[in-house]
Amino acid sequence: MLNGIVAIVGSPNVGKSTIFNRIIGERHAIVDDEAGITRDRLYGKCEWLGHSFSVIDTGGIEVENRPFQEQIRIQTQIAIDEADVIVFVTDSHLGLTSDDRLVAKMLYKVKKPVILVVNKIDEGIHISDTQEFYALGLGEPIAVSGSHGIGIGDLLQKIVNFLPEKQYELQADQITFCLVGRPNVGKSSIVNCLLNEERVIVSDISGTTRDSIDTPFKKDDKNYVVIDTAGLKKRGKIYEAIDKYSAIRALKAIERSEIVLLVVDGHQGIIDQDKHVIEYATELHKAIIIVVNKWDIVDKETNTMSEFTKIIRNEYKFLDYAPICFVSALKKQRIETIFKALDLVHNAYYTRVKTSILNDVIQDAQLMNQTPDFNGGRLKIYYASQVSAAPPTFVLFVNNINFMHFSYQRYIENRLRDTFSFEGTPINILLRNKK
Repeated sequence: MLNGIVAIVGSPNVGKSTIFNRIIGERHAIVDDEAGITRDRLYGKCEWLGHSFSVIDTGGIEVENRPFQEQIRIQTQIAIDEADVIVFVTDSHLGLTSDDRLVAKMLYKVKKPVILVVNKIDEGIHISDTQEFYALGLGEPIAVSGSHGIGIGDLLQKIVNFLPEKQYELQADQITFCLVGRPNVGKSSIVNCLLNEERVIVSDISGTTRDSIDTPFKKDDKNYVVIDTAGLKKRGKIYEAIDKYSAIRALKAIERSEIVLLVVDGHQGIIDQDKHVIEYATELHKAIIIVVNKWDIVDKETNTMSEFTKIIRNEYKFLDYAPICFVSALKKQRIETIFKALDLVHNAYYTRVKTSILNDVIQDAQLMNQTPDFNGGRLKIYYASQVSAAPPTFVLFVNNINFMHFSYQRYIENRLRDTFSFEGTPINILLRNKK
């Protein structure tokens, strides 16, 4: 499970995106010599010495009122609010700037760990270049070179030292879920519908996230917990208006849930931001339900629902296993279908398959469709075992993992889905060479 969020902040062109890419091990953020390239928030995952955490890259903050600066400051403030640890990046070549002082002023108000980083220290002789940054009053700076990887290990070690120790533990006897999606699709209205219809609300418990509320409740003797990120409403409408930054607030809720309900607007349709948020949930192997809200105002014909389903399946090809619910929170129509989907998906998420039955399915799959020649050989699956649930994870013991073509692995996954009830849940398939 991921344990915390780290936000990377600083002025333009100090190397935030380079450090971000170095930390997550990918070229995810755009890196360029031109200042202000990063305007949209980017996030990724990092694993370091047994610790896993999310990383948010932000745009550059500067004193001069350049285009998009207001949006960048809002974006950065949201990232700071959501983060457990903040990495403040400065530039040894530029020295201490008025932009650095502006960022530091934002961070003085933050009651959470701030790690001061001086980037572009490419040689040991330049270590002295860090001295002037003590004037920011944010403690001892760490000298790094994002381009060359110098000092990144020290930075990661300091990050994990500050990460919260307590993790949110999921419980199999309750269904823990959250709702994500862009602003104004009706997430809060759906939550209200789920809670208000003859349900007993046990209590409102403040979660590990300051602005997330965990609300346990019961329905038909089943225990549920809905994680509602209420912070947007507390900080003013301007946050709701910035669609592209809404995903930041969803990160912790997604990480702490078993099931993620992606809420889309049935009247407006699907946009790219919906995809970005749900891709993050799939990367964390969360179960998924797609909820189409505002179905009451959609002009309907005989096959409207089936046609909209086709659109969703086409837009989310990687979510062909996710059930779709069509509801109207305003009219409180078809809300019951969400509970049916939650129960179905939760059972699938925790499904365990007997080893003997699993191996019968795998062997039958090989007989019906032989493995192709790939990478100089033909794959042979000797036996399989389920090693965990939530989500269901299977290990296939094979003659050579390099012989597995992705299409055949997809075929195996489809055979498992055809045989067992895995609706709404991802399936992990791991390969091991038989010794």
